[in-house]
Formats: sequence, structure tokens, C-alpha cells
Amino acid sequence: MIVLLRHGRTEANAQGLLLGRADPVLDDVGRGQARAAAGEVAASASVGRIVSSPLARCRATAEIVAGVVGADAPIEVEIDERWIELDYGELDGTPLSEVPVATWAAWQGDVDWAPPGGESHATLGKRVRAACEELAAAPAGDGDVLVVSHVSPIKAAVAWALAVSDTVAWHLFLSPASITRIAPRDTRHSLQSFNETGHLR
Repeated sequence: MIVLLRHGRTEANAQGLLLGRADPVLDDVGRGQARAAAGEVAASASVGRIVSSPLARCRATAEIVAGVVGADAPIEVEIDERWIELDYGELDGTPLSEVPVATWAAWQGDVDWAPPGGESHATLGKRVRAACEELAAAPAGDGDVLVVSHVSPIKAAVAWALAVSDTVAWHLFLSPASITRIAPRDTRHSLQSFNETGHLR
């Protein structure tokens, strides 16, 4: 099983800002969310590996989870650059409410469109799909893989599992510290759950 965990909240998330390659730390709420997610993962998965985006908010979330699920047998957090958030370029840090309507239209209408200085959903999708294929090829006996990442890469992983276009990202909502599960199959991958948040209540 590939268990995908979105990082806990940061102050930028709380303020409703586009948060791409900027690197804020978890806020107090985010750390609490990470601890709650750690308990859920420990109770519902058999984690053999933990993979994280290189950004601080993911690494901190991953370390909190590793401290819980690896309490008896420590698990090292592996960093994989392919799980980093979409590069929003010049839009990074912009309040969502201030992104021009025309920009949203261009973005949602073309997976190859990228913000100035940023990255397209198509490019992100390629790197995430490659990462997913590698995880799917790992021996089943190694246990579940926990991936701590961001909104856009997790949505791209869902698109990979469902064998659909990256445009599906615009139809998905993913909460901070939510859990998504994908069961890799030889011929057809299976989305087992999406945006689990019960542990946060």
C-alpha cells in the first residue's frame, strides 16, 4: 500500500496563500495535526518506509510520524525531490483570492500552462508518476510506504492510480494532514481512500 499524507498546517496555509516552493515550518495546529496523523497511520498501516518531500513542512510531519510508527524499530525518513510541491513561480505566496480570474481560467484549461517562472501540472504529473511507479515496483513484503507530500503531488498520484488526466486535480479537495491510500496492482491500481480526516476531529 502507498499511504499518502499531506503535511500539517503552516501559517501560510491558515492565511489562504498559494504555497509552493516557499518553505515555512508547521504552526502549532500543524504539529498537532501531524501527531494525530501519526496515531492513525500507526493504527491502520504497516509502514516499512517513509518518503518525504524535501520541504520543511513535510520533513517535520514525516519525522513526527516516524517517531510514532518507528518507536520499536526506527525508520529513517528518505527525501525524494519528486514529491516536492508544484512550483508556483511568481504566484508563490499570493492570496488565493487575489489570483486573477483569467489566470485561473488559463491554469484550469491547460495542463501544460505554468505560472511565470513556475511549473505546469503536466510536468509535475510526470515526476510524480515516475515516483509512484518505483514505489509500486517495490517488493510487497517490505510493508506499506508512507509518502509525506503536498496538495498537488498527492492529487497527481491519485490521477496515476485512476489512470486519468492531471486535470482531475481541479476536481479534488485535500485537507492538511489528510491521508490517501493507493493499492498498487500489476494491471490496475486501486484508490482505497481519499482525504481521510477522521483522525483530526
